[in-house]
Amino acid sequence: MDSKNYHEDLSHIRSMMERSSRFISLSGLSGVVAGLAALIGAGYVYVVFQREGINYFDGDRNIFHPALVRELVIIGTLILFVAILSGYFFTANKSKKKGLKIWDATTKRLLFTFSVPLVTGGMVCLALLYHHLFVLVAPATLIFYGLALVNAERYTLTDVKYLGYCQIALGLLSLFFLGWGLLFWALGFGVLHIVYGLIMHKKYK
Repeated sequence: MDSKNYHEDLSHIRSMMERSSRFISLSGLSGVVAGLAALIGAGYVYVVFQREGINYFDGDRNIFHPALVRELVIIGTLILFVAILSGYFFTANKSKKKGLKIWDATTKRLLFTFSVPLVTGGMVCLALLYHHLFVLVAPATLIFYGLALVNAERYTLTDVKYLGYCQIALGLLSLFFLGWGLLFWALGFGVLHIVYGLIMHKKYK
C-alpha cells in the first residue's frame, strides 16, 4: 500500500511540475480548423489563378502582377487570422475545463520562443516579395514555421516538434520543385495540420 501511495505521489508531483514548466492545453481541434482554413484558402487561390488565366498545373513559370500579389497576401493574412482565432478559442476552452490559466509565465516563454523564428521568417518573406522572388515564399513559410514549432517544443507538448520536422522537410523538398509552392503549402499547412490535430485530439482529449 505504501509503495502504491509513493508512486501516486510521484505521479502527482511530476504532473504539477509539467504544468508549471509546459503549456499543455493546446487543443488538437485548433489544428484541424487551421488545416481546413488553409485548404479552403489554397482552393480559393487556385480559383483566383484560373480567373487570371494562370494554369497552375501546366508547369510554366508564371508572372504575378502586383494586384494579384496583394490579393494573395490578403488571403494568406485571413487564413492566419482564422488559425490564430481558432487556436485561442479551443485552447482557452480546454484550459478552462482543466482549471488552468491560459496566460502565465510559461505561456509568455512559449510565445517568445515560437515568435522569434516566425517573425524572422515573416521578414524574410517580405524581402522575397519586395524582390519579386514569389516562388520562394511558400518554401520559406514552411521552413520557418517548422523551426518555430521545434523551438517552442520545450515549453509545450513534445509532439509539436514532430509537426515541425515535417514542415521543415516539406519546405526543403519544395525548394527542389519551385513553382509548385501552392501544392506544398496546402500539404503543410492544410493536410499536416489536420492529421496532427486529429492525432492530438485523440491522444490528449
